[in-house]
Amino acid sequence: MTSEETTIPAVGVRSLDEVFGAIESANCRPQPWTGFEHAVLGAYRWAAGAQVSAPVTAAAAVGAVGPCRAQLLAECQAAEVRLRHALDAGTDAVSALGAYQALAWLCGHHDDRP
Repeated sequence: MTSEETTIPAVGVRSLDEVFGAIESANCRPQPWTGFEHAVLGAYRWAAGAQVSAPVTAAAAVGAVGPCRAQLLAECQAAEVRLRHALDAGTDAVSALGAYQALAWLCGHHDDRP
């Protein structure tokens, strides 16, 4: 066996199976969805390569299937900046929070999946 055969596909620090499980779980939430839930699902779908536009910057993924690790981390930072800006401005921060929490989970900044 080569190292390529034993490599488990990953999105950030999460296995691809774990990310698809998160997508399935998000899709099963009762509707109507809030901006938070839409942003969480959008972040998961973009990270897994199932959505073209990133949830915050609308950038296309540069990896073979989804975003590379650097792009995933950059999108997480962009979500954090948007969240801080919304909170400072007193505007709606729900979508920014959803994107940030999902991206932070994917990057391994916390273990609590939103």
